[in-house]
Amino acid sequence: MRGTFRCVLHPILMTDILSRFLRAVVFAVLGLIGMAMALVFMASTAIAVGILYVVAKVRGKPFGVRAYWSQRRAGPFPGAAPFTQPAGDVIDVEAREVR
Repeated sequence: MRGTFRCVLHPILMTDILSRFLRAVVFAVLGLIGMAMALVFMASTAIAVGILYVVAKVRGKPFGVRAYWSQRRAGPFPGAAPFTQPAGDVIDVEAREVR
């Protein structure tokens, strides 16, 4: 056997491998950037909720969803009729066919 054994990759195969590798690197970098953005969003939301909690405690008001909705129940417009909950829980709506 004369000659030498050379392991040569075909140029198209090498281009395909490099292309896939670069796509994977870009995908991983974009994933890391997205996770960092989500972390910043969660941290800023936690800070905002903490500030709202401290302000509510300083004012002596309760902090929670129930207190927020009871405060906002009067409506955004002064003089507007406040929203009142109907008697009993509404669990279904009756539909009638109009002919």
